[in-house]
Amino acid sequence: MKLAEVVGTHRAIGATRSRKAKAEALAELLRAGRAQREILVPWLSGELPQGRIGIGWAAVRATMAVPPAAGSSLTVGDVHEALSAYAEIRGKGSKARRAAHLAELLGKATEAEQHFLRGLLSGELRQGSLAGVMVEGVAAAAQVDARSVRRATMLSGDLVAASLAAFDGVEALAAFRLEPMRPVQPMLAQTAADPEEALEKLGEALFDVKLDGARVQVHRVGDDVRVVSRQLRDVTHAVPELVEAVRALPVRQIVLDGEVLAWRADGRPHSFQTTMRRFGRSLDVEAMRRELPLRASFFDVLMVDDEPQIDRPLRQRRALLERLLPAEQVVPALLAPSAAEATAFLRRALEQGHEGIMAKAPDSPYEAGARGASWLKLKPAFTLDLLVLAAEWGSGRRRGLLSNLHLGCRGPGGPVMLGKTFKGLTDDTLRWQTQQLLAREVRREGHVVVVRPELVVEVAFNEVQESPRYPEGMALRFARVKRYRTDKSPDQADDLALVRQIHEGRAPLSLRLR
Repeated sequence: MKLAEVVGTHRAIGATRSRKAKAEALAELLRAGRAQREILVPWLSGELPQGRIGIGWAAVRATMAVPPAAGSSLTVGDVHEALSAYAEIRGKGSKARRAAHLAELLGKATEAEQHFLRGLLSGELRQGSLAGVMVEGVAAAAQVDARSVRRATMLSGDLVAASLAAFDGVEALAAFRLEPMRPVQPMLAQTAADPEEALEKLGEALFDVKLDGARVQVHRVGDDVRVVSRQLRDVTHAVPELVEAVRALPVRQIVLDGEVLAWRADGRPHSFQTTMRRFGRSLDVEAMRRELPLRASFFDVLMVDDEPQIDRPLRQRRALLERLLPAEQVVPALLAPSAAEATAFLRRALEQGHEGIMAKAPDSPYEAGARGASWLKLKPAFTLDLLVLAAEWGSGRRRGLLSNLHLGCRGPGGPVMLGKTFKGLTDDTLRWQTQQLLAREVRREGHVVVVRPELVVEVAFNEVQESPRYPEGMALRFARVKRYRTDKSPDQADDLALVRQIHEGRAPLSLRLR
């Protein structure tokens, strides 16, 4: 198969918002390239089948001057073999030899193929082909039920393995079983604006606290305990407290899902960023354990001894969890409250420093890896009115439009930058802001247009985290645009003092519940 065919599918997927059209495009490609699906499935999920091969952004950026080929000649096999060979380059002078090898590959690619390969190699491939869409495309290509592929993917934690099995039929997919010590993809949630909307969608619901910690899945067989992260990376060495706690449970085998947090002396949780210090690549675990002790809080149980629990209703799994674990290791919850009780529960969770709450259908199974409608997250965001300081030219569908906004608050000496975002912008807003920002242009710095800080935009975000990249050492986490405040002048934008209050956990609750 020619690389150009993959690039064409990639572009077609990026050009449509239709999930059905994305899946159909993937299915067509996978049918045509059946012999190479072990390569195509990872590629179209933004990954390499070889895993990490040592290509960072600096190596990719160094190829920007490589001129593209005039015509398309590369095949999927050519690229795969070249990348496998790249991974084998080691020893003295390997850096230069790797650079030459990569430049040679990019030199054989057309401009469109270079763009695709640079995105793939840098981990920034954006074609809208998330795992869920890939599952649907694989199912259509293999002519099996998407639910079977999704379940196999969940239980194996391996989209490629499930995809390969799909082409061998439903019996091959059914062979996947939940097994202790083999991590499964975590169940994910959709969103709801408030408890009323959650109850309207679910009817009856179980509400539990949404902790802002590190998602962990814990497997135990006898005295052997393994802890994996949300990305299924083994982090057992970093969390001895969890190992000890789970080893003490009165079971022979167990698989648990939960969150681990570091806690402050006043009983409030540390920020997510602080908790994640416990998961650094190289650290003195015992020293960090003394400095930032961790505690796990579990909200689901997937297996006990030889019995999988994932197909049992949540209410039964929750009862089992409460029976087996000490109360302090179970996430607080309310079963079937009224809307008023759920709202009060949400307010208490926020006052205690947590992200929000979850609403879950009591009869729902554990759908590993799925962002199903039976779990809903209610996570009121902070909102601030900020100044637009600059914007970056977009790419792909946003080419020719100013997209990524540089955001700042008012400071004593002028605007203070707090981060960037391109999220939340509709096509109409993109066109409008491009016109408005160009009218306020001060200068250009490469692909960045610096503007007079006159436009006020309402921005939602999860928290203010520490960041050495910005002047005040703070940055917005998960910022997204809600709307432009054309009714506000620049001097009515929020100031640095309020940003500091949020960062220090002293912000008024009204900033999240308004």
